Amino acid sequence: MSLIPAHKEVTLQGTAVSPGLAFGPAHIISRGLQAPETYDIPESSVESEVARFRSALETTKKQITGLQQHIAGITDDSESQIFDAHIMLLDDRSMISKVENEIKGRLLNAEFCFFAVIQNYSEAMRRLNDAYLSERAADIDDIAQRVLHNFSHASSLELQETRPEHHHIVIAHDLAPSDTATMDPDQSVGFVTEIGSINSHTAILARSLGIPAIVGLPDLIIEIQEASDLILNGYTGELIINPTVDTQRRYRAIAEEKAATEEELNKLRDEQTTTLDGRPLILSANAEFKHEFPHILESGAEGIGLFRTEFFLLGDGEIPTEEAQYQLYAEAAKITKPHRAIIRTLDAGGDKLPLEPLAEPEPNPFLGWRGIRVSLSRVDMFKEQLRAILRASVHGKVGVMFPLVSAISELEEAIAIFKECMNELDQKGIAYDPNIELGVMIEVPSAAIMAHEIAQEVDFLSIGTNDLIQYTVAVDRVNPHVSGLYKPSNPAVIRLIKMTIDASNNNDSWTSICGEMASDLRLIPLLVGLGVDKLSVGAHQLPRIKKAICSLKYSECQELAEAALKLKRGDDILEISLKLAKASYPDLLD
Repeated sequence: MSLIPAHKEVTLQGTAVSPGLAFGPAHIISRGLQAPETYDIPESSVESEVARFRSALETTKKQITGLQQHIAGITDDSESQIFDAHIMLLDDRSMISKVENEIKGRLLNAEFCFFAVIQNYSEAMRRLNDAYLSERAADIDDIAQRVLHNFSHASSLELQETRPEHHHIVIAHDLAPSDTATMDPDQSVGFVTEIGSINSHTAILARSLGIPAIVGLPDLIIEIQEASDLILNGYTGELIINPTVDTQRRYRAIAEEKAATEEELNKLRDEQTTTLDGRPLILSANAEFKHEFPHILESGAEGIGLFRTEFFLLGDGEIPTEEAQYQLYAEAAKITKPHRAIIRTLDAGGDKLPLEPLAEPEPNPFLGWRGIRVSLSRVDMFKEQLRAILRASVHGKVGVMFPLVSAISELEEAIAIFKECMNELDQKGIAYDPNIELGVMIEVPSAAIMAHEIAQEVDFLSIGTNDLIQYTVAVDRVNPHVSGLYKPSNPAVIRLIKMTIDASNNNDSWTSICGEMASDLRLIPLLVGLGVDKLSVGAHQLPRIKKAICSLKYSECQELAEAALKLKRGDDILEISLKLAKASYPDLLD
């Protein structure tokens, strides 16, 4: 274990997955312990805090000794010896000295300093290759929890009142999408994980929500101390630990420049998204949560191009009632009026939330029970969602979108169920928009190849590039070992996108791109040239994409797309698109 000194500036290089700068103390989410309350202490209280620490150790030692004697009295004496390691930890002079030095050096309360030291021990033990020793991390967590519980909280009222309320940067081994989704943006201003991928759903959520993030910094939890000052650079992937005053000043200046740029971009809010030579595009926002609705309005988005419903339906472990769903969808329809709110039906599985626990884990979740397959196998649940969306359609312009359709038969079955829902509402006299638009997400090659036939059955096609790339090039987009092969500019992907757009145009429907590729500034010229009608991106990303589109000439983009479709290498396609992007909006690419 190599602990970073508390007052030494250190810069670590990870992978930037969500842009932005964040400043604040580290908040470590250990897999065992959670940090206790933290507050400053005056130098005059150092000795009393050290005494509180020693008292907590003594109290814990008495408890463990008593428990050990009790076990020895009712079982073989060898069973009680498992507690010897607990007592040894409580007597560990190195640990005790480190905690006392933390209290004196950082002027923070004793229980926090104990936690800051012990969580490093716990994580270091957990990572050992020896299975027996790694399991002892649970013993450390157990004894540490007892110590934390036994601290005397008789600190003065004055000290409690001075406990700071601050933003923090989350440090974790990994974060599930649900962890990212439930972050309080007023407190968690960014996150860093030891593992992860730029293409994971967690990273996608971070970009959508505007949370600066870095992944790929192994062993960070055992190298960094809780509450260490941090600067997170989500543009470059740099994490600066214990920044000096000069470093803080330099990055604050950069943050001010970025904020000024964003302010300028926001002035485009009410302008039409049109190329320099008059080609209009619809620019809408992706959404996942109700609290995003105000940001969508502020961004100037033309509606919601992708409303992901997974977290609302599955986030609390119990699927909401049809009435609760109707209320949410109706609010989405009202807030986006007069524009569309495209609601995607449940897209469970893969790297998203599962609908229900399976008897056995799927050997390959991305090729398993996910997308429309889940809904078609749970018809009652599916019909509740469809009826709720239909009912909401009287409050604004609403569209329904089916995810991960891979065959015409799946689409036909979904449409038949949709029509059943319409009949059920008719029989009850419940109003809905009979002209509500139906769409399909094109996410697998089989759907792109059959796009002409699919387009004849629906009103629009929406290309989900995240999965389309993954399935076309046979690369798990969250696997860091093959992440270098996951390239949006792969020629096969570009040709499937063009095939889909042409199929839509030939059937008098429209095409949207709602995956991460839609917010890739390097590829915006290519997408515009391919003839897409609509892009849907995170609300935080929308001003930059609007500025990019308004800086392009459609005629030049068309020439670019024609050239790209003849190229054999993805890197060459990226190069020519990036060249036009740099010539058209260089200020957005720095």
